[in-house]
Amino acid sequence: MFRIGKTSNFFLKKIWLLLAVFLCFQLNYAQSIPSYTEREFFLQKDSLASVQRMNSLTLAASEGWLNDEEYFVGPGDRLTISIAGVNNYFHTLTIDQEGYLLVPQAGQIDLRDLTLSQAKESIQNALLNYFKDVEIQISLIDVRKIKVRLSGFVDKPISFVLPANTRLIDFMVNAVELKPTADLRNIKIVSVDNSEKFYDLLSVLRLADSKNNPYLREGDIIIISKNDMYVQVFGSVLYPGTYEFVENETIDELIKLAGGPTFKAKIDSIEVIRYEKDYRKLFSLYYSLDEINSSKPEVNVYDKIVVRVKPKYLMEEVVEVKGFVRYPGIYKIVEDSTTLSQIILNEAGGFLDNASLRNSAVTRNVGVDEIDPEYERLKTIPRADMTDDEYDYFKAKSREKRGRMVVNFEKLFDENDFSEDIILKRGDEIYVPEIKNYITLVGQVVNPGNITYLPQLNVDDYIELAGGFAWRAIEGDVRVIKASTGEWIEAEDVEELSPGDIIWVPEDPPPPKFWDVFTDALGAFSQVAAVVTAVVALIVAAR
Repeated sequence: MFRIGKTSNFFLKKIWLLLAVFLCFQLNYAQSIPSYTEREFFLQKDSLASVQRMNSLTLAASEGWLNDEEYFVGPGDRLTISIAGVNNYFHTLTIDQEGYLLVPQAGQIDLRDLTLSQAKESIQNALLNYFKDVEIQISLIDVRKIKVRLSGFVDKPISFVLPANTRLIDFMVNAVELKPTADLRNIKIVSVDNSEKFYDLLSVLRLADSKNNPYLREGDIIIISKNDMYVQVFGSVLYPGTYEFVENETIDELIKLAGGPTFKAKIDSIEVIRYEKDYRKLFSLYYSLDEINSSKPEVNVYDKIVVRVKPKYLMEEVVEVKGFVRYPGIYKIVEDSTTLSQIILNEAGGFLDNASLRNSAVTRNVGVDEIDPEYERLKTIPRADMTDDEYDYFKAKSREKRGRMVVNFEKLFDENDFSEDIILKRGDEIYVPEIKNYITLVGQVVNPGNITYLPQLNVDDYIELAGGFAWRAIEGDVRVIKASTGEWIEAEDVEELSPGDIIWVPEDPPPPKFWDVFTDALGAFSQVAAVVTAVVALIVAAR
């Protein structure tokens, strides 16, 4: 027994250890996943549909025209050459598979590894050796197809045949599905000459940085890496989030990529939280935005850039008055100074004649979002499983008007009792409803509805005016719901009704149907009969 218990404890410890490791891994994993919205362009695509899209890309350049300073010509490109002079010539020619263009009169021209602009210059120089005093126009009219490969941190390497005017962003938006931790800010392109370059797609999308959006070339291999190094930007920037770490990136470049500081940003003390060299402890550095822009400090891997908000900056110290006042609307207040009476009388112009002071209310919206754990727990429990105290608490909380301040408008404005004159807070809502000059009857009365309020009438009088009790009414359990507080009171405890009060007459639930009672009784009788039969059988067998 001792050995079994010891083994059980050993396995329990192992399980807890594995669980702790798993939770730590999940936390670190969640932190390391870049969190900017542009990643949705590149994730969650259907692989087959992506291949079909790539194979059907149009020949138009992504920006609407082709940049002759960046586009490299190659085998299959078609050009037109127009020569205007004493005699006019017009040629449509294709670059051959070795990278040469055979031009009548000028001969074979080497266009290998030349941009379109350089190729035009070479062709023109060759023609001018043969022609004098002519005007030469050279245009690219059709682009070739190229083959590129996608590799690295993808489901599987795959090749695509694309128009040669396809840029990296065109390819990536239409490429196959990328994984959530794919690094989109360090995309490596390996060319046929084994040269390597890295490109940042986010800078293309956020900053329109054309240097990071090259034309793809024949034989390029686009390699996606898994992101395991990141930096984070918090606080008052347009796009806070987790970003892939880029070597040699400066803090000002990262803040610019995150949209830059907002209007409320405290730019005189931007905090950089950084790991020490052993990556065990954190320390902080502080810069002003001017220092960051001038000295260009670089970002370290796992840095956290914190741009804080100016304290109490652009705080909206306003309240809103709704309902039956002369001038409803938004009004500014002075913190810890402006009172309810000042806003109603001096700003909103006072009450209209049909305003109900009795049912007016002030609702405070700041600081009322706290969750009541006990109430949330009770919402998941059936009534039968609650104690009486729990049920009373649940009813009270469910009827509670969140944020409502205790203010007696009648005492304040009719009797000048300034102990009711509360100081307003930002976000307060003051609601002045119209007088409800009626009593509402609901439930089991003959004619439920609204009846004009008369101060001399009591609960029984209003029930009588509504035609009396209906045949299934529980006459001894009538409740009054007070309009001003929402409180439920037994009818006999109500001293005086007020306009807007509700009289509720509950319904006596119907008795069970005969057939239901019969089937339940028959089932119980069958069970008893089965038990009796079994007992008799055992007695007979024993004899």
